[in-house]
Amino acid sequence: MSQTSTERLREYLAQLPPQSQALLMREFERALERGDDVAVARFVLEELRKIVRGSDEDTAPRTEDPARLMFRALEPFLIDTNQQPRPGQIRRGSLTSIWQWLEREAIPASVREFEGGLIGLRGGSAAQVDGLVRKLQIAAAEAIEKVINPEPGVDRQRAMSRVGPPSTVEDLPGVGAVLANREALETFDGKLSSNLRSFGDSQVNSMIGALNVPALQTPIMLPFALTMILQHLTQPWQIVRLAIKVAGSDDEIRVAATPYGVAVTMAIHDLAQLTADLHDELKRGHYTNVAEKLKLIHDGVRGLRTELDLRSDSTWGKRLAAIRVDISNALKSEIESVPGRVRRLLRQRPDKEVSANSRIDQLEVDEAAALIDFVAICRNYASELAINEMTLRTYSELQQYVEKSTEALVQSLRGCDPRVKPFRHQQALAAIRFCEVLFGHDYAQLMRRAVESAMVVVERKPARAG
Repeated sequence: MSQTSTERLREYLAQLPPQSQALLMREFERALERGDDVAVARFVLEELRKIVRGSDEDTAPRTEDPARLMFRALEPFLIDTNQQPRPGQIRRGSLTSIWQWLEREAIPASVREFEGGLIGLRGGSAAQVDGLVRKLQIAAAEAIEKVINPEPGVDRQRAMSRVGPPSTVEDLPGVGAVLANREALETFDGKLSSNLRSFGDSQVNSMIGALNVPALQTPIMLPFALTMILQHLTQPWQIVRLAIKVAGSDDEIRVAATPYGVAVTMAIHDLAQLTADLHDELKRGHYTNVAEKLKLIHDGVRGLRTELDLRSDSTWGKRLAAIRVDISNALKSEIESVPGRVRRLLRQRPDKEVSANSRIDQLEVDEAAALIDFVAICRNYASELAINEMTLRTYSELQQYVEKSTEALVQSLRGCDPRVKPFRHQQALAAIRFCEVLFGHDYAQLMRRAVESAMVVVERKPARAG
């Protein structure tokens, strides 16, 4: 564009009302996302931002997206779209479809007013912005309630399908409930301790008192309030203590009969999700967080089995039993593979099979050491996770094999062919690495000194022979 054309465009855009400017900015941002008319969209969007912010030099994109502002109240409850939500959770991916429905069909005038108001409040206070956000949240909650419970004669299924796919429709009631009851959730959040290390009787009673608010006692809102408590617990399974306290019994039938029975469903679901996450990490060979997750699963299974009188044929009992089977199967294949991997690294092949270029893959050594440590960790939680006999047998087998192999490698270094010395030395160092995991630092240092002594003997042998 020539300078004259640019000035005319800027003058025209400046004359538009704030709502129209906001709408144009939104549309051009979407055009950029789609890749439509990128050059034109970027140019016009840049000019709009200059006008809105009152500076020809400030061309940075907006930091606060309107949808993000409105849905910020949902952040504590969002999960990845590929996960199955439990009560008190919402798929993050559902928000895009819901926002588009609100903007396109449900409350388009309110959305345009909101976006225009944000532009008009550039540099305004947080309270002013929050006032706009709250107004839109209330309008959105009312629109969601209307589509969920339509007037007589309205095809509910058809109206719901216009919001988005089935997963979004499934999340819609929760979204509407949280937006409608934001103040109650924020007040409740202010009563939560930052870290509930010991969720004893006094804290349980305190939480039950704080939850005694009509807005939080509905079947749809209670799980969201419980989710907020869960995020503060160091032992998430302890959320079931609320249900036991309200029921006045640990009998699962009496617990399930109370509104707080949903806490048990939530705890079991989270344990199942934790088990699935651990399984995925093991398949990828990631062992960094194994100890932490195993402890959470172990403590959760033990806590639920100890504090609740669960029947083996009940829904909760069957789900807990399935978790134990899943974690046992996931751990079993990994545990049983460890001795074979260690043997492949430490087995003393005949000298004729070892060339001057033979090397041990350090990555394999690192993985084997991590797996040995993994077996050691599993020992601590084996009983509750139904892997006791297998874990103890594997660990004992590893101890015996590594101890004997290390001693044999030290002996072989004392009189081995110089051609194979580097490879045997690498094997010995790998064995010492495994010894440190299995027997501790002191034993590993003792074997390290033995290897160093054996290497000196090998180096001096040719001199004595001469």
